[in-house]
Amino acid sequence: MSKGVEWAMHTLLNLDMAGDAPVSSQRLASAHGLPAAYLNKQLQHLVRAGLLESTAGPKGGFRLAKSLDELTLLDVVQAIEGDATLFQCDEIRCGGKIGELSPPPTAACAVKAAMHRADEAWRLALRSQRVSDIRARLDPGHEFRDTVRSVLL
Repeated sequence: MSKGVEWAMHTLLNLDMAGDAPVSSQRLASAHGLPAAYLNKQLQHLVRAGLLESTAGPKGGFRLAKSLDELTLLDVVQAIEGDATLFQCDEIRCGGKIGELSPPPTAACAVKAAMHRADEAWRLALRSQRVSDIRARLDPGHEFRDTVRSVLL
């Protein structure tokens, strides 16, 4: 998984703490010392997925398109990484000397099936967690939120 997923998660959390005011990609990037051009690419993925809204102009920037209660971790991962399965079976069991000497397989690849089950379990775990669950663990006393707001606004 790319760093973009981590960056996207923190950006969503930061924008939630910033409130309704749009925040520029430059400010979001500098808040964590990230390269602005690369973060902007991640922000565009989040906009295309409907997780963020962008506003053009000197006072423009990004803001949440949905509440964190509506966003799952899977939504964020898929916005950045896409929805392709993690394991791609190339059917190597049919290649090389083993493939030449063995009859054609009649059943699905056991490795592919096992990896598919693991991928589904991972996606279920991501789908069952909301971004708001993470937000709730960050700062019950609101000190962190005030720090984030002071950096972003």
